[in-house]
Amino acid sequence: MLRTGAIGKTLWMLTVPAAAAMLVNAIYNVVDTAFIGLLHDTPSIGAAAVLFPVFMLVGAIGLTFGIGAGSVISRKLGENKPDDARRTASTAFYSSLIIGVLFAVIGNVFIEHILKAFGATETILEKAVIYGRIIIGGSFFQIMNMCLNNLLRAEGAAGYSSRALMLGALLNIILDPVLMFVFKMGLAGAAIATITAQSISFIFLSRYFITGKGILRIRIKDFSPTIQIYSGIMIIGLPTLARQVFTSASMGMLNTAAGEFGDAAVAAMGIVTRVIGLALMVIFGIGQGLQPLAGFNYGARQYDRVLETTRKAVSWSVIFSVVMSILFWSLAGSIVSIFSRDVDVVSVGIKVLRFNSLTLILIGIQNTCAVMFQALGKGVQAFILAVTRQGLFFIPIVFILPKFLGLSGVVISQPIADVLSLAAAAPFIIHELRNLHKLKASE
Repeated sequence: MLRTGAIGKTLWMLTVPAAAAMLVNAIYNVVDTAFIGLLHDTPSIGAAAVLFPVFMLVGAIGLTFGIGAGSVISRKLGENKPDDARRTASTAFYSSLIIGVLFAVIGNVFIEHILKAFGATETILEKAVIYGRIIIGGSFFQIMNMCLNNLLRAEGAAGYSSRALMLGALLNIILDPVLMFVFKMGLAGAAIATITAQSISFIFLSRYFITGKGILRIRIKDFSPTIQIYSGIMIIGLPTLARQVFTSASMGMLNTAAGEFGDAAVAAMGIVTRVIGLALMVIFGIGQGLQPLAGFNYGARQYDRVLETTRKAVSWSVIFSVVMSILFWSLAGSIVSIFSRDVDVVSVGIKVLRFNSLTLILIGIQNTCAVMFQALGKGVQAFILAVTRQGLFFIPIVFILPKFLGLSGVVISQPIADVLSLAAAAPFIIHELRNLHKLKASE
């Protein structure tokens, strides 16, 4: 399928499960927020908002090893080197497991410091600690799920991985109301539901490798923590880590900036972040569908297929982004009202959702091209694209603008950063596409 299948059909087969898997990861947070909103307690909604960037940071660890290893695996399979692919997979798995356990332990020891760094106000902190101890304590399940999901997609088994993650999302939807309201566990029940659901997904994903359903196997004897393997993983994985770290840091700064205008502003930012996140997960899913197909064919020196894959992925991202922008702008009030009845939260949330929806198309183009660089093993370019949006532009903008424009400065910071980041990335994208055309011409 990766070597000779029709590009459109193959990309679709890889994109749909990948987008579903990414959506599932976002749904965990959206479902929690929706049910937490039924508590009619703005500090509790704020607590979920504060934990969201921490949740993303946790996932970034798994994505670093999963996407990094996935890129290597796709290219190794294209080069017909399955043993190298298996060693890479096992090394990524066990490395993620070790780091995940360490993160869970250290995160709980310093939880209050972490929550304050991500924007918890004094009124939100108590609720955030209740929610955060459980989420961070079971965070290694999310780390492992993100890693295993990408390993499966690297060999084309995207369908199996999406089913495993969707199983977890369904369980989360069922367990949230049961634990929160039937057993009267409140905010802690939402956290327990999330971790329980993720643990089931982890078991299902692990089963694929244990039973030998595909090419890849996870075996301790294949764990090879060598400089060569780690460098191959990290050249591609570090841009993902950088992007997620800056995204988490920017969310923390966004919460801090919004906190100057009250808990309602923090809650509104958290709601919009999750809603926009649903659209971004589909955009990211298109990129994740691109990665194994482009990586395999780049390794197989089929550059025409790499170019066609990239063109289709970008066009799909643009079309989807335009549709979602129209929906978010026109239905902003109804969407925000699902999560909160607080008039102030809804008022701020409508403005933030509408402004953020305007630049979705730019995010779609930049992300798809960033994944193209990762698929081709171009770590430097991927790193540059990863850090521009939230690191180079958003963080200084959200620090400066609110001082002059108040809450409006917080609202417009992200759209401005999106415009600047695509402008900065454009020369790298154009150069690489020209290079691919030259390689195609020389075949």
